[in-house]
Amino acid sequence: MSEAPTADGTVKPTKETYDQFQQAYEYLNRALFKSELPNCLITLQRRNRTYGYFSGDQFGRTDGLVTDEIALNPRHFHNRPVAEVLATLAHEMAHLWQHHHGKPGRNRYHNREWAERMKAIGLQPTTTGEDGGQETGDCVYHTIVPDGPFDTAVKKLLSRGFAISWIEKPPAAKETSGQDAEGQEQEPDESKSGKRVKYTCPSCGLNAWAKHSVKLVCGSDMTGMEPAA
Repeated sequence: MSEAPTADGTVKPTKETYDQFQQAYEYLNRALFKSELPNCLITLQRRNRTYGYFSGDQFGRTDGLVTDEIALNPRHFHNRPVAEVLATLAHEMAHLWQHHHGKPGRNRYHNREWAERMKAIGLQPTTTGEDGGQETGDCVYHTIVPDGPFDTAVKKLLSRGFAISWIEKPPAAKETSGQDAEGQEQEPDESKSGKRVKYTCPSCGLNAWAKHSVKLVCGSDMTGMEPAA
């Protein structure tokens, strides 16, 4: 059985990957935010049941300079079109915009100001992940508005040959485990389906109570909330 070739000294996967996301960030900043956003640190984080998240003033340099973080989950790059990955980037850029130019909601609640900014860039906020959902709340997703500013800008970017070169390989299929809607492995529910338990967001500490069998996502950073042990 032959092995796939390994990147040699002439190939720089780190530079290629982060240069492409920096290019996308700068392009979307010009096209959708009139270049109002400061640069930030874009990271790749494999956080369960999340496409991405924003953290304000998350990193600091030795000279005192601080910057925000936008994290993207590479586990979903292989099963989502590039436009949807970039929509997640733009979603978090809207949080970054509000962090610097607006008034974020309590505990990162997706408030009306954020929702209006999302609609202005061509992403429709929705609590259900589909058209018709509420536009504000603790857990808010988005859809791409056809022919809206984001859709138009990204189609132009892709027509110029933009791509995400390095894609994480999908996990091998496991016969004994199921998967949720975002492709993450989940443990089978055994005996707690009728018991209400506490769920906590590992990123911002938001708490919620629900049955053990449900899957909750914190809307502030699209992070899966974990049930108490």
